[in-house]
Amino acid sequence: MTFWTGRRSLLIGGGAMASALAAPALRAQPTRNVRIGVLSDMSGPYSANTGQGSVIGAKLAAEDFMRARPGLRVEVIQADFQNKPDVGLSMARDWLDRQGVDAILDVPVSSVALAIGGLVAEKDKVALFTGPATAALTGASCGPNHVHWTYDTWSLAAGTGRALVADGADTWFFITADYAFGHALEGDTAGFVKEAGGRVLGTARTPFPGTTDFSSFLVQAQASRAKVIGLANAGTDTVNCVKQAAEFGVTRRGTRLAGLLFQIADVHSLGLQAAQGLALSEAFYWDMNEGTRAFSSRFAPQMGGQKPGMIHAGGYSAVLHYLKAREALGDNASGRAAVGWMKANGTEDLLFGRGTVRADGRKVHDMYLFRVKTPEESKGPWDYYGTTRTIPADEAFRPMRGAGCALVPS
Repeated sequence: MTFWTGRRSLLIGGGAMASALAAPALRAQPTRNVRIGVLSDMSGPYSANTGQGSVIGAKLAAEDFMRARPGLRVEVIQADFQNKPDVGLSMARDWLDRQGVDAILDVPVSSVALAIGGLVAEKDKVALFTGPATAALTGASCGPNHVHWTYDTWSLAAGTGRALVADGADTWFFITADYAFGHALEGDTAGFVKEAGGRVLGTARTPFPGTTDFSSFLVQAQASRAKVIGLANAGTDTVNCVKQAAEFGVTRRGTRLAGLLFQIADVHSLGLQAAQGLALSEAFYWDMNEGTRAFSSRFAPQMGGQKPGMIHAGGYSAVLHYLKAREALGDNASGRAAVGWMKANGTEDLLFGRGTVRADGRKVHDMYLFRVKTPEESKGPWDYYGTTRTIPADEAFRPMRGAGCALVPS
């Protein structure tokens, strides 16, 4: 294998790879050059769940796809958009206009992703959204040039909200990050809580970014006497909130915490003593089967031992399917044609199994409801989850009908 580093980029040549994860060869003439840009949070509150891990996920997909394709050259470049919409859109435009990027991956801020969805349609390129949460990307803001991989606010809300209400936790108070993602996650979860017969007793909106002291919001939540405090935030915001809830003894008083977007890197940062018992929904866990463990064994050494989360795994899966489309269609394929191929052909990899990309751009697979283990239950580092429920693909994501996507036949 050959590597070339420059402009924070990685050029990967073909080589012998583990056959367990290799993609099947297609009959069409191989594409000679593909350039993928990972637009992510490399140093901020979402960096542990996206960031460099998303770059590595893309790199591993390219390596596996290029097995038996020695003429294919895939370049992966990366940029930190600092979670600022103006910076992210400017970087994306420069990539598409001047740097020959074919597809943009990740984008873990919903407002930026919504803007880039319009941009790739204008430029006829591709966006593989693995990081943002808003379900609007496959609803009113769906488009012919982007797909939404891994998870969204609807799938997180459906898994966690329904399960906890069914378990008797029928009164909720939300601590919500005050921006598009937080509002969407709160709204979707509140809808499931009410649908299941529960009630929402109140909401506290926290400034984003920059909230570090959640004490006043936790006091409001406790004063409501809600059985569940739903955390409609992410990254270090969620970690800090859970940590302070543990310090206040919130769960010792019988209140349950629901991390509505809480991932394995967050659990690791927080520690099992504080995170134990937390309910959460994810699309992937590194220790689920032989395929996920094999991927994780390649990923972790490049991340200082950190196991992959669902967004990192989603990056691998999305890039692999996109490269299949590029090979099938050839060098001159438009972005719209590539996304059309991705929708018309089923997905398959050893991280998510078989799946589909629907007409609205939603990639569909099973989701899982997990409970964070106690320190006594864990057998070692990163052994953090116990599976409470598998949510089948046909239940895990919002139905297409009635969601407002113009691409869905009426």
